[in-house]
Amino acid sequence: MAQYPTDRRYTRDHEWALQDGDIVRVGVTAHAVEQLGDVTLVDLPSVGSDLQAEERFGEIESVKAVSELFSPVSGELLEVNDELEASPEMINESPYDRGWLVSIRCSEVGELEALMDAASYEEYVGGME
Repeated sequence: MAQYPTDRRYTRDHEWALQDGDIVRVGVTAHAVEQLGDVTLVDLPSVGSDLQAEERFGEIESVKAVSELFSPVSGELLEVNDELEASPEMINESPYDRGWLVSIRCSEVGELEALMDAASYEEYVGGME
């Protein structure tokens, strides 16, 4: 079973959230990457967009499927990983580092506490197999 970084929180939709003050960087988990296969395209919203926790904010396409992306927190979209436009494979190569998706100024920091920690996420994923 995969090990998941313990410095972030996880959603049931397989996104991760890494907090730095009121800024939250978001990406997809290694489990999601394994399920998707080779990522070919990522469709993300514009900087300045207002995101709501658990609501759709984009799509990720792979050779196997198109999957929706859901925001782990509410807030203003501050930054999009523009490198993914030319190199979506970075998500496969480095889902927890270079393959991040967006950064959000979190308006409800308490929403992070409702997400799973690494151990809970690993247990959740293990129950799916």
